[in-house]
Order: sequence, then structure tokens, then C-alpha cells
Amino acid sequence: MSALIDARGLSCPEPAMNARKAMLAAGGGTIQILLDSVASRENVARAAAHLGWQAAVKDLPGGEFRMTLTK
Repeated sequence: MSALIDARGLSCPEPAMNARKAMLAAGGGTIQILLDSVASRENVARAAAHLGWQAAVKDLPGGEFRMTLTK
């Protein structure tokens, strides 16, 4: 399964909650999530690690991030 979540503009903890919900629903595969704050990036990475997913982050222009979650 591959999914894209656009969490830009959402306040914490909403991005992490959305990512967690997607990871639980998918069970495995790849999920991409767009983020626009360091706090969101850290919270989503922490949620991913807690659920056994790997998180890779790419910095985007404008202080945004694309996080790829895989399991």
C-alpha cells in the first residue's frame, strides 16, 4: 500500500495522529507525509518508531518536509 498524507497547516498532535491512523490501517508498505514544522516531523517520526516503521526525511523548500514511512 502507498499513501500520501498532506499534514501541512495542521497543528500538533494532529499530523502524528493522522500518520498513526494511516500506519495502523496499512499495516505495512509506504506512506508519504508532507509536514511543515519541526515539531510535527519529530512527533511523526516518534510515532512511526513506536509502531515499528522506518522514517526517512527529506527537507523541502520553505521549511517543509517530506517524510517517507516504510514497514
